[in-house]
Amino acid sequence: MTHPVVSREEWLTARKKLFARERAMTHELDALRAERRQMPWVRVDKPYRFEGAEGERTLSDLFAGRSQLAIYHFMLTPGSDHICPGCSYTVDHVDGARQHFEQADLSFAAVSRAPIQRIEAVKKRMGWTFPWVSSGEGDFNYDFGVSFKEEDRVAGRAAYNYGLTPIRNSPDMFGVSIFVKDEAGDVFHSYSTYHRGTELLMGAFNWLDLAPKGRNETGGTMSWLRLHDKY
Repeated sequence: MTHPVVSREEWLTARKKLFARERAMTHELDALRAERRQMPWVRVDKPYRFEGAEGERTLSDLFAGRSQLAIYHFMLTPGSDHICPGCSYTVDHVDGARQHFEQADLSFAAVSRAPIQRIEAVKKRMGWTFPWVSSGEGDFNYDFGVSFKEEDRVAGRAAYNYGLTPIRNSPDMFGVSIFVKDEAGDVFHSYSTYHRGTELLMGAFNWLDLAPKGRNETGGTMSWLRLHDKY
């Protein structure tokens, strides 16, 4: 790996120039996050049901006594042996982080369409402890934009990431949805993000982005990525 080499003084000049841009971006992100928190909510009236390791769960149950809930829409498709490396990479960060964000009134659960037996087998293999439930063939994944009926894919009606990405070959995609419960117990949908929006949760990328090689994707996007037990 070759790179320009300069004196400490020249390096400090370049660093201060970049630092000014970093500070400006930090303030811009602060403003964006504030705007995100002010997004309007949508009341969730549909009685979604999930299957967990200990039986049936409602969306309200997944809050686990807190007023906020983050759902990770994990690509684990019924009838498929494939475990999405990108989804796995994302949720590898969850168990450590939730020790902290649960203290700030945010619960977490992953949701997939695969049967709970398949979910539990993957969870055991990967060593994850977070809640993970099956939505089966219920409406949840379809209503929140991460699963697509075959007839819609064939007809070109299936669109992902707020309509930016046509979906033809994959019945499931990934994303994050945030829900809120008020004092009366009513549940609301406050936010969802898909595709590159989920990079916010991939902490290892932030470390790589500090280094000269960056994400080191010489073979394509996330080309080096594997399930953590396959490295």
